[in-house]
Amino acid sequence: MASPSLYRRTLPSPPAIEFSSHEGKKIFGEALSQGTMEGFFKLISYYQTQSEPAYCGLATVSVVLNALSIDPGRKWKGPWRWFDDSMLDCCEPLDVIKEKGITFGKVACLAQCNGAKVGAFRSNESTIDNFRKHVISCSSSEDCHVIVSYHRGTFSQTGTGHFSPIGGYHAERDMVLILDVARFKYPPHWVPLTLLWNAMNTVDEATGHHRGYMIISRPDRTPSILYTVSCRHEGWSSVARFLTEDVPLLLKFEDLKDIQEVLSSVFKSPPDELRGFITWVAEVRRQEDGNLTLSEEEIGRLAIKADILEQIRKTALFRHVTKWLDSEYSCCNATANDGDKDMLPELAVTVCCQGADLLTGRGRLGMSAAKCCSRIEIKHLNGDSENPVTLVSGMVTHGGNSEQGVDVLVPLCRRDPSSLCLSSEGRCMGMHPSTADALTVLLLALPLHTWSGIKEEKLRAEVTSLLETENLPPLLRDEVWFLREQLNFLMTDIGVPSSL
Repeated sequence: MASPSLYRRTLPSPPAIEFSSHEGKKIFGEALSQGTMEGFFKLISYYQTQSEPAYCGLATVSVVLNALSIDPGRKWKGPWRWFDDSMLDCCEPLDVIKEKGITFGKVACLAQCNGAKVGAFRSNESTIDNFRKHVISCSSSEDCHVIVSYHRGTFSQTGTGHFSPIGGYHAERDMVLILDVARFKYPPHWVPLTLLWNAMNTVDEATGHHRGYMIISRPDRTPSILYTVSCRHEGWSSVARFLTEDVPLLLKFEDLKDIQEVLSSVFKSPPDELRGFITWVAEVRRQEDGNLTLSEEEIGRLAIKADILEQIRKTALFRHVTKWLDSEYSCCNATANDGDKDMLPELAVTVCCQGADLLTGRGRLGMSAAKCCSRIEIKHLNGDSENPVTLVSGMVTHGGNSEQGVDVLVPLCRRDPSSLCLSSEGRCMGMHPSTADALTVLLLALPLHTWSGIKEEKLRAEVTSLLETENLPPLLRDEVWFLREQLNFLMTDIGVPSSL
């Protein structure tokens, strides 16, 4: 017989009531008649068990994203587009999560960078009454779901911090249904809402911050499809602190005369990882019998990406950033190899490798580009249309001698040739957002108070005007606000005040 410690646990009851018990069924029936189980049916349709002991946050997000019918924009297995916890690595490498788990802020970031609208509330930033209102609202609707981060010890359960979705609410008993994603350990169960609040109102020792809850829903707009904050590398927190704490101090204590000096002050001595802090979101697919035809969905997404790039390059800020980068490369030759010039083959290998990582479940940066891809090809599709596309193809070796063809689709940039891009017949042939694009969006994503320390009043007003987001085109404004929200989620995990 299997050991009880390895095959499920006895659910401590009280305080919990097992969902499938006689009393649990009675509570369900009463809550159903009260109209506070509407969200349950979508969630239960996509309810899954976490695939690793530390994947509770990933499994919870996966269940909710599928319940909300959010398209991941990439294939899972075969032709199917579907969220699985092994795909959710945009905020932390899977091997790190497997070993250490995942924090509240990164779960919020994870849900958002995969297309959801997220409202995150730590227990010390909310109240039990507000929590109850959110639970009632989402339990009475299919349009949103509640994720809770809580300490199991409050329910006399084994383990510590845990994530799971809320499946419903019983008003008279003031009880919530926890759809525990660790189904190998405990079944779904009802618990008193006040006790769940106490379990959330605890401090996560990994971050020193309170646990809490999140409201996950479909966005009213197209989710970010071009940029995301990259917090997967070890140095991301130093970059975040540099941007939110060091930059305002640098600006405050230097006598700056023009925009170029402001940019030099910000970028002259940043952490090494700054360049990769804002990364692009690739469109990835498996090769299928040499088919180079783009679907309507792919064409639509790539067209939006191209529009966002075009909007970035029409901003006055982009022109200042480009001028600064050109002067840096030509005058100082600093980081010259970071430009786009003469790097198309090298970039193609990196792009192919990232696509392979997405499709093999190894994390976006989990494999070595030198090992994972071979036979790299670069093709330009729809060359005569308004939205030309670069197709990077390669063969990926995994699982011994098994090979898989991978295609990665990226919009061609459409700007005048310069020292920052490879040109052909008078057209820039760079194949993904350039350094200038990424730095422009990064500056726009920082809060305006970042620049309040600039001493010269006229210069401060000019910088504020360049970085004001309210008058940006809608697509670009949404992209910038998305990045700002991601930064906000992540900053709280490392102890930076939520002021973004």
